[in-house]
Amino acid sequence: MPNPRRAALLRGAALLLVVAVSVGIFLLPEEQAEQLGNYGYPGIFIFSIISNATVILPAPGLLLVFSFGARFNPLWVALWAAAGAALGELSGYLAGYSGQAVLEKAAIYDRLQGWMQRNGPLTIAVLAFIPNPFFDLAGMAAGSLKMPPAKFVFWAFWGKLLKMLVTAYLGAGLFQ
Repeated sequence: MPNPRRAALLRGAALLLVVAVSVGIFLLPEEQAEQLGNYGYPGIFIFSIISNATVILPAPGLLLVFSFGARFNPLWVALWAAAGAALGELSGYLAGYSGQAVLEKAAIYDRLQGWMQRNGPLTIAVLAFIPNPFFDLAGMAAGSLKMPPAKFVFWAFWGKLLKMLVTAYLGAGLFQ
């Protein structure tokens, strides 16, 4: 199979996988999500991957980090949740890598892509920290600009860690 055709098929498959995972996570019953807390920190890690793997669709990840912060050590909750969140955000990155034409026409996407070109790491870290729906778009921009995946995950982790620390410690403080 010629290289451009193979690359197009791989990108299409990645985009379909991202869409399927997003819909599946969105439809996950809340009771099943809360049961992951029974598995301790690995459960928090897994749920964080799952809740951050959605693209554009909301998932209750921060709410569970908030409540897990009251049940477990908030520092460890934040670390495990941030690691899972950064890995889960690869779905947006893959969507951008595989199907950037889907969002090329959106003004916010153009703005994010400009920020990514000027200062990609800072853009990723800041948008990962702020609870907003635009982080998926930033991940897509990073993917379309072919930012190395390890660099994307590294900066997403630091932004997510700060957000998870605040969220877990708020949960611990309010429930004690």
